[in-house]
Amino acid sequence: MKKLAIFDFDGTLFDSIWDVISCFNRALTIYGFPTLTREEYIPCLGGDIDDITSRVLGENNTPENLEKVKKTYLDFYNPSKKELTVPFDNALEILEKLQENGILLAINSNRLNYSLNEFVEKYFSDIDFVLIEGQDSSNPSKPDPYGVNRIIKKVGINKDDALYIGDSTTDIKTAQNAGIDCIVVKWGYGNQNDFENENILGCIDEMSQILDYFGLSE
Repeated sequence: MKKLAIFDFDGTLFDSIWDVISCFNRALTIYGFPTLTREEYIPCLGGDIDDITSRVLGENNTPENLEKVKKTYLDFYNPSKKELTVPFDNALEILEKLQENGILLAINSNRLNYSLNEFVEKYFSDIDFVLIEGQDSSNPSKPDPYGVNRIIKKVGINKDDALYIGDSTTDIKTAQNAGIDCIVVKWGYGNQNDFENENILGCIDEMSQILDYFGLSE
């Protein structure tokens, strides 16, 4: 039975895309670049903020454009109330169930650390995550296994006892690079190729199905 659940954040625990789209489109409009719809934005996800901004810019991606759009986006996003960023249905209940049954919990995300802690404190204050590993400019971001390795080292368990839970190709590659099992959720921002990836342990439609991988049920 698995002992450690490592969660991705955006698209796995939290539905965060609408606040991001709003702020990116405001930034793009300022510089006269085309804005994106939700469907156009989703393929841009994965990697760190530089990776995402470069995909959002598309054919307008240059070092200068990337820096100014990224800065303007962050100037909008960081101080915003982010009222559209909320946990997916039953996320808290499933985390509580895992915690009550002795499963260790952690987060590994390319979202900035301060932002992760802000949302965890607001919505998951009763959850005792062993470690929250977000993006830090001094450390490599996903799909590099740096964050996962730090989590596993702190917990002190065998990698066979860890399960990575994410929604995208980046998460699958992160788990592969770390040498741990991975499941993919369908309610996030992944695609059919992710759902059918031969390297995942499974693909789930509902939050409650996470419990099955820890020998639990609702």
